[in-house]
Amino acid sequence: MPTVLIIDDNAAVAIALEVLFSLHDIAALRAASPEEGLALLDREPVDLVIQDMNFSADTTSGEEGTALFREIRRRHPDLPVILLTAWTHLDAAVELVKSGAADYLSKPWNDDRLLATVTNLVELSQANRALRQRLQQERRARRELEQGFDLRGMVWADPATERVLHLACQVARSDVPVLVTGPNGTGKERIAEIIQANSPVAGGPFVVLNCGALPAELIEAELFGAEAGAYTGASKAREGKFEAADGGTLFLDEIGNLPPAGQMKLLRVLETGRFERLGSNRERQVKVRVISATNADLQAMIRAGTFREDLYYRLNVIELRIPPLASRPADIVPLAHSFLASGKTLHPGAEAALQAHAWPGNVRELKNVMARASLLARGDVIKTEDLGLPPVPAASADNEPDRDAIAQALARAGGVVAQAAAELGLSRQSLYRRMERLGIARTT
Repeated sequence: MPTVLIIDDNAAVAIALEVLFSLHDIAALRAASPEEGLALLDREPVDLVIQDMNFSADTTSGEEGTALFREIRRRHPDLPVILLTAWTHLDAAVELVKSGAADYLSKPWNDDRLLATVTNLVELSQANRALRQRLQQERRARRELEQGFDLRGMVWADPATERVLHLACQVARSDVPVLVTGPNGTGKERIAEIIQANSPVAGGPFVVLNCGALPAELIEAELFGAEAGAYTGASKAREGKFEAADGGTLFLDEIGNLPPAGQMKLLRVLETGRFERLGSNRERQVKVRVISATNADLQAMIRAGTFREDLYYRLNVIELRIPPLASRPADIVPLAHSFLASGKTLHPGAEAALQAHAWPGNVRELKNVMARASLLARGDVIKTEDLGLPPVPAASADNEPDRDAIAQALARAGGVVAQAAAELGLSRQSLYRRMERLGIARTT
């Protein structure tokens, strides 16, 4: 239940307001003086303040109310305050509204107008409080993450990325295989580096093999090594990636491209730590942490018979799914700044254009766009036209949030309409109209 603090030396006024609010499920606290009101604010959680402007007998200057308002604003800068008085000159109230007062109502007040104002302000206050708490939690979690782990210079700001980082650092201390999934260009190798950097084998080698960059007939030799003469062109013995990664981490990118024979041998290494080089019968023993990555649908490949199900479950003890860049929009501008050439800055219009782009190529595309813009921009400030991005399609009726989108936004916001409206890019009144049209009940 929302709580309103009434600061007024007239007991009849305070009681009338208290009764009015109680009829509409709003709790009320009363204080008869500025000192008592400030003390209550320090002790109790309050969503809104209604304050008188004059507290001494035969005083109509409003100076006491002005001083109280400024002290509330100093101590609680985001708390909405409604000014309520019969005597203060209008210009004094206007000045306080300019200084941040939420509204100015004269005595006697109109109940309907007062209730509408209080309801809207309380809703907004609660939404802002929830937002502040969430931001504080995110900042605290970020500090703990940055101070507790080696993040290899990772740049991020989006909570979706932070969740991936938390899980990566959490699983780093174990030696179980990890499967990193996500579209191309999202930074899967960087996540693998972070896991290695925070693992017990952080001092060991970090070896990378892109299974999609080699012909199928050479992948086994790259993984397990080969003896001289094992295949055409093998003039001397060579060690494979598993031997090179012994005591460290082997990162297998594009694991879905591994051919069936290589899949079978990889499964055996994961189970026993043993393998043979191509052309050799001698078993070799290694201890390697395996991290694999793919943008493919491995389960669909299993159904199609092109990927071993038993290998999938060996690789996928822990899965880290990296969302596409478009699904973590708060990362876009910080990443763009990190990719800028030295001395270059981004115009606000360019930042808005970056956030409006769909980024089908993800972080890799963003890096290329910033490199090109840094080279082609005529000055030190990169403008929208320097980015070379396609124009954003004009808004259409197709972008209108449907019933499901509104319901999901309200659920994520805990029923707070103001917060859901902000997520959907609507005003609170616009969202109310859509809710009424679609028959969505208002919960708060």
